[in-house]
Amino acid sequence: MATIKRFEDLELWVEARVLANKIFVISEQGKFQKDFRFKDQIRSASGSIMDNIAEGFERSSRLEFIQFLGIAKGSCGEVKSQLYRALDQTYINQGDFDALYEMCEKLAAGIAGFIQYLNKSPYKGQKFKDRSA
Repeated sequence: MATIKRFEDLELWVEARVLANKIFVISEQGKFQKDFRFKDQIRSASGSIMDNIAEGFERSSRLEFIQFLGIAKGSCGEVKSQLYRALDQTYINQGDFDALYEMCEKLAAGIAGFIQYLNKSPYKGQKFKDRSA
């Protein structure tokens, strides 16, 4: 695997950014835009995915990165649950639900796969590269 120097170059982060932007747009429509608390909640959860990927990457430690990826994956689950709430309240239609849910599923699977890869990697990260234990 090629060395990635910036979190912006991680495909997972790019996909998370697309999801966050789609959530932002859809939450500005119809009844959704008037439910300020819920709108903020789903926007925060979707933004948390990309933010935790970025923060974990910047920690310069494989184990910390894995920890933050786990948080990002959890935020995918939170967004999926909130999508059900949005559908149940008719804030979004079935087509939008299906598309956004699929994006979350793909992202969560990608994060899980990346966690597995990192768990098998002997690389400790910049923070711990000179430590023997």
